[in-house]
Amino acid sequence: MVGKSQIKFIKSLQQKKYRIQYGMFVVEGIKTVQELLNSHFIPHMIFCTDPDILVAEKGLVEIISETDLKKMSTLKNPNKVLGVFKFNEPQRIDEDDWILALDDIRDPGNLGTIIRLCDWFGISHLLCSKNTVDCYNPKVLQASMGSIARVNIVYTDLVEFIKNTRLPIYGTYMNSNSIYSSTLPKKGILIMGNEANGISNDVGKMITSKVSIPHFGANATESLNVATATAILLNEIRRT
Repeated sequence: MVGKSQIKFIKSLQQKKYRIQYGMFVVEGIKTVQELLNSHFIPHMIFCTDPDILVAEKGLVEIISETDLKKMSTLKNPNKVLGVFKFNEPQRIDEDDWILALDDIRDPGNLGTIIRLCDWFGISHLLCSKNTVDCYNPKVLQASMGSIARVNIVYTDLVEFIKNTRLPIYGTYMNSNSIYSSTLPKKGILIMGNEANGISNDVGKMITSKVSIPHFGANATESLNVATATAILLNEIRRT
């Protein structure tokens, strides 16, 4: 049986301030927990209702009841497994390929989907402005489906980073040069802006090329969801 203090600790990690305080985060679900167990993330504690559904070191997994799992879970229907992992130390940014940078992305679902897209398109490094939603937010982790295990996520001052790079800087804007007619280099930085306000002025001043996704409908919607736009742009980057 799980103790009340353990449940209280795990529930506290749903809040960013406690994640920072303890340097730990919670993930739920068989696939996501297994992905992290197979990665460089260090597990702190793993709880599971079925001893046969995870591949893990002996003694690492504590078998608990579904009732106890529900007490510590944030999901309406907990998915058999909950893990607590330690924060991962960000790796050095390798500038030999494309880098994706997010300028104040606020929606957890968008960030989680973008992490998954980075994994799919082989973007190893994801830069996030300091106001971008926390990558260890439970909703981000759910949306990323374990891809956080394979993407190096670094929170930094984007302006300062751009000042110190020699890579070309591509920014996404409405009604700019079509990405389909742009000659893209083999490496660079692609910046995606905030859902409501786009790329901030300070970052925008440092962009060397502006690109957009053209619309084809007669009654075009105002804009694309940032995660959807990211998928289209990364596809074009990898296609050329």
